[in-house]
Amino acid sequence: MNSVLNFSLEEGKFLVKLARQSVEYFLSSNKYPPLPQNYPPKLDKNMGVFVTLSTFPNENLRGCIGYPYAFNSLIKLCISASIKAACEDPRFECVKKEELDDIIFEVTILSPMIPLDQNKPYEEQIEIGRDGLLVVCDLYGKSGLLLPQVATQWGFDKKTFLKEVCRKASMYDDCMNDRNCKFYRFESQIFKEVSPNSEIKEEILNERNI
Repeated sequence: MNSVLNFSLEEGKFLVKLARQSVEYFLSSNKYPPLPQNYPPKLDKNMGVFVTLSTFPNENLRGCIGYPYAFNSLIKLCISASIKAACEDPRFECVKKEELDDIIFEVTILSPMIPLDQNKPYEEQIEIGRDGLLVVCDLYGKSGLLLPQVATQWGFDKKTFLKEVCRKASMYDDCMNDRNCKFYRFESQIFKEVSPNSEIKEEILNERNI
């Protein structure tokens, strides 16, 4: 695992609880919550983060938004991503307060982006279960990101994972052959509720070199 991804389970639990509490606060007040008075100092580090909301027990996606780049502290970005995942994901209506007892919160902390070498096959530079993918096609004004857990949850091999991140960017599914598109990989640390508002665990993905 990337050396910057060394958050403890207690720090991960804090973030997941903060994500849920932030959404509860926003749905009750229509305001962003203030920063907690006391929190683990490591959460002041600038880190990218995504927050995912899923229905329980079927784990259907209910919202997912985040920040690939570490332009602010992890704790501030976690609060923002939580609320945006709940109410600004364009694929879904805003979560209602009464839904929260049937929603699982998941926080994914991202490592810095690592550019893939365009002169080498991309499939040789990534690992399923270790890496997420980001593609940025500035010429077309498009980008897309898939978290590492997407590949394992859907059983993607490397070729399929690359195609799917192209589709996520609303590009043709072989955009990896377009040199105007830049690909990046990143690693992550995932903390997730086992069931709504209950035990929180770190999720470890199985790496597959396929």
